[in-house]
Amino acid sequence: MIPDPTTSEWVLIVALVLARLLVPLLIPRFELLILVALVLDAIDNSLLGAFTDVDLGPDGPYQSADKALDIYYLAIAYASMLRNWTSHAAFRIGQFLFYYRLVGVLAFELLDSRAMLLLFPNTFEFFFIVYAAISLRWDPAKWSPKFWLWTAIVLWVCVKLPQEYWIHIAQRDFTDTVADHPWVGVVCALGLLALVVLFQRVARPRMPAVDHGWRLAAAPLPPRPARAPGIPWSEVAEKAFLLGLLSILFAEILPHVHTTALEVAIAVIAIVAANEAISARFGLAELPALIVVNLGLVVLASRFFTPVEDFPLGTALFFAFLIALLTWLYDRYKPVHDARFMASSSTA
Repeated sequence: MIPDPTTSEWVLIVALVLARLLVPLLIPRFELLILVALVLDAIDNSLLGAFTDVDLGPDGPYQSADKALDIYYLAIAYASMLRNWTSHAAFRIGQFLFYYRLVGVLAFELLDSRAMLLLFPNTFEFFFIVYAAISLRWDPAKWSPKFWLWTAIVLWVCVKLPQEYWIHIAQRDFTDTVADHPWVGVVCALGLLALVVLFQRVARPRMPAVDHGWRLAAAPLPPRPARAPGIPWSEVAEKAFLLGLLSILFAEILPHVHTTALEVAIAVIAIVAANEAISARFGLAELPALIVVNLGLVVLASRFFTPVEDFPLGTALFFAFLIALLTWLYDRYKPVHDARFMASSSTA
């Protein structure tokens, strides 16, 4: 990233990357920490630009890591939905928004068209934040499906479309714009103040009575429900689709990866199948063991597509960590999600 970095530059780079890797791991327990992940994503370029000589251009190495880390914390947020969300309607809408955004980012990477980011806006992130904020005092399951649908529509049309246009089509920076035109900052501040007033005077009085005290942390994970015998094919299929889509995205984003989308998809499907077989046979379900096994599987799969001298070990380790982490989270949280909604449907 830097030809001859100083110690302070290395410390800042490592601290930012570690923060962006570790903070999202807490989202399943404290969902509003996604705001910290969002802020880290917003300020990292400014910090690196101010205190280091990292190449922050569109083709610079940090931009690849930045995009990969964005997808990483959104994927963990999706796993958090499986663990915590009690509204089936909100879950289905959030699930659609998550996969819709992933497809859009992949289309952007394959077509190199910024319009894809406008057509597939990241509404998922803001929808997740709204749900997490409501769950601080209310039970989201009591809020109607119509409310969640309109929340997604308003966020999509009124928030994310303008933001995606500003960032990816107009390619404007808010800080620079305010510096050039101070009235823009004044208008934005007045707009935020107006929204606060509208919320307090219009929305807040119409909100239902709170269901519980302030609840910053999600409930502890209940005992894992007993699983039916046999291979859960629907879960294997979703894991293969999710991890395949993410891995193809990372292969397109990260440097030094020269495999095609089809090769990545075949390798990930094989790894997911191998994980399922190993777990069924040996009960290998702990994260460190999965990382070690998946690193070996990634290295083995790469032998079919990459010459030994071109093999990027660091990237392979990231892939192994990503696949192991999401497999582990999915296998822990999906049974909780299924048991929750099977119980609610049986009592309905």
